[in-house]
Amino acid sequence: MTESPLVVVDAANVVGSVPDGWWRDRAGAATRLRDALVPLVDGLPPGGGTPDWATGPVRIVLVVEGAARGVPGVEGVTVLAAPRSGDDAIVDLVADELSAMPSPPCLVVTADRELRDRVRRLGADVIGPRTVYPR
Repeated sequence: MTESPLVVVDAANVVGSVPDGWWRDRAGAATRLRDALVPLVDGLPPGGGTPDWATGPVRIVLVVEGAARGVPGVEGVTVLAAPRSGDDAIVDLVADELSAMPSPPCLVVTADRELRDRVRRLGADVIGPRTVYPR
């Protein structure tokens, strides 16, 4: 049986898309994002490029780096602390996920153009930050 679809959130990029002073407390900003993602485990909002398969139950992984590495996961949202580059950790996670047979769909939330290209080449879908964090 295939696992639920995976949604991978680029914490640094999504938090950075909202000019709310996040740079003064990166861990706090990542925690607020993590908490905002919890209700989305039942499905992402339709529209904004969200694939139809992502409007139902999904697994969510929030990839953090730098000062946000100490943010813990909560029920519904797994937090992955990137040992180095958050982008590289996301690419590795997507590659591992999509190498399974059969592989569940995978969606990456980021506005980073290079990261978008890298994960699309692996077969992942991509949406922008405002779909999950409209602040």
